[in-house]
Amino acid sequence: RLIERVFKYLTIALLAYVIDAVIVNPPVGETIRSTIVPTISTDHGYIATIVAILGTTISPYLFFWQTSQEVEEERAAGRKTRKQRRGASRFELRIATIDVTVGMWISNLVMYFIILSTALTLHASGKTDISTGADAAQALRPLAGDLAGIIFAIGMIGTGLLAVPVLAGASAYAVSETFGWREGLDEDWRRARPFYGIVALATLVGLFIPFTGVKPIDALFFTSVLNGVAAPFLLVVIMLAAANKKVMGRQTIGPVLRVLGWTVTVAMFAALLGLALTSFRS
Repeated sequence: RLIERVFKYLTIALLAYVIDAVIVNPPVGETIRSTIVPTISTDHGYIATIVAILGTTISPYLFFWQTSQEVEEERAAGRKTRKQRRGASRFELRIATIDVTVGMWISNLVMYFIILSTALTLHASGKTDISTGADAAQALRPLAGDLAGIIFAIGMIGTGLLAVPVLAGASAYAVSETFGWREGLDEDWRRARPFYGIVALATLVGLFIPFTGVKPIDALFFTSVLNGVAAPFLLVVIMLAAANKKVMGRQTIGPVLRVLGWTVTVAMFAALLGLALTSFRS
């Protein structure tokens, strides 16, 4: 938990993009108009970017990680058996809702200002091929000058070291739960060797990628597209389960969340269909 807090505060450096976007003095009217009424294109790259943004916002691995962490927190509170953990109080649901809502708002706000600041700086100067962290850091130059790379690096180190256990752990949870293996970061490694083995393997694969010659930004984009491809299918399962009284008991989702949830699911399938059609065309 201490390590998590330290790296979490390092990610605050990414808020520099918010300040940077203000310093660049964007045209307010055009910015608001483009935000509310975006330009629509049937270009394959444009559709792929939409799928990638959806995939990085509603990532399948987060479902496994979030739920597994909730279970581990209940174990830590003394509720060791499934019977003891069954159900959730209104207070617990409220805390979980606040946690997820605040996290999503902050992450999407930072993403928005990263897109805005890079559009106003890099894209405006003709730089459209961003393949490394050094390229992305140049968007901070109006704010930080020669320190742009350092500020970007601090934010990326914090974000990366927070993401490694999430990504590796989510993979381990998903595989272990599929095969019924003992799992959990609160388990002794001797009792959950397959689980920790997957965590180690996933981490090693991540460490090996830079030596393959694959551009980091390209790898991030490709994995985001894969997340966008997988997410709508998982959302169907989640929406059906969330509305099922046999699964949720008295805590089934209400009509508003059902409409919003299915709207998002349909939108993601529409983006996926567009990606498939433009892939054949290109």
